[in-house]
Amino acid sequence: MSAQAAGSKNVGVPARVRWRLSPRSAKPDALKPAGLWIVALLMVAAATPSRADRKVMDELGRVVVVPDHPNRIVCLIPSVVDDVYSLGAGQNVVAISDFTKYPAAAKSKPSIGLPMSPSLEAIVALHPDLVVGSGKINNIESVRQLTSYGIAVFMLDPHGLQGVYTSLLILGSALNREDSAHALVVRLKEREGEVRARAAQHSPIRVFMPVWYDPIVTIGKGSFISDLVETAGARSITNDISQEWPQVSLEAVIARKPDALLLVRSGKFSLRDLQQRPGWNTLDAVRTGRVFYLDDRVEYPSPVAFDALEDLAKQLYP
Repeated sequence: MSAQAAGSKNVGVPARVRWRLSPRSAKPDALKPAGLWIVALLMVAAATPSRADRKVMDELGRVVVVPDHPNRIVCLIPSVVDDVYSLGAGQNVVAISDFTKYPAAAKSKPSIGLPMSPSLEAIVALHPDLVVGSGKINNIESVRQLTSYGIAVFMLDPHGLQGVYTSLLILGSALNREDSAHALVVRLKEREGEVRARAAQHSPIRVFMPVWYDPIVTIGKGSFISDLVETAGARSITNDISQEWPQVSLEAVIARKPDALLLVRSGKFSLRDLQQRPGWNTLDAVRTGRVFYLDDRVEYPSPVAFDALEDLAKQLYP
């Protein structure tokens, strides 16, 4: 069973699951066939001279023709919003997706709906010269449809902290902001280096992060959160499990004897909830209340995740 099946009850579950199950107000039209509305909109868009004169390869290996200076950008996923703003192109963003929280300035932008199923009608009506999404989250069929309408769609696909650096550099090229991207990556690597230097002075704390408790879903080796936790100086007791969001038994957790728990701050369940459930008090970390806290910034494979990284590191090693 994947975390998508179990995590809809919990704010700590991967954001892609919450986006699928918790729509804000969007009425996505991602899979509707093109009708008169889209024909009319495309005719208007065709009347605007194209500024596209550069070819850039995105992280899915697609060669995308992009404008020399994109000035009408639609972001299909919250982490991309953070990327674009961090590169200094926030003023060029004309729309975001549901669930966008960072940066705060972006929340005033109109939404094109859920990341998994954005409204194609809303996107086309905005006449974007560049749409940016994520290969891991966004529906590839929506990407194909937008591309068939003549809209440039550029896809990122970050994996781990190193993947954030790669995505920023590639996106910087697409936005014609290479200098900003290189400078940002240098700053982020310096912040990561400072965290690693502090952690290197201590023995790693062995932690267990329950994403949900019935059934128990946690973080595996392939998850972005696992990479961030290890960088901060802890070690997930489930980092040997290949799945990103594995389901495990309480007996397996008890056998691995974590030193502490990782919980989501203001999440759907608390330490007290676990203490009241059968068997959980067998864990020393639960019984003694040794807990470190993460917040939703750890779900963003983008610059804001480095704030979460530093916050966790300070808790682990004050």
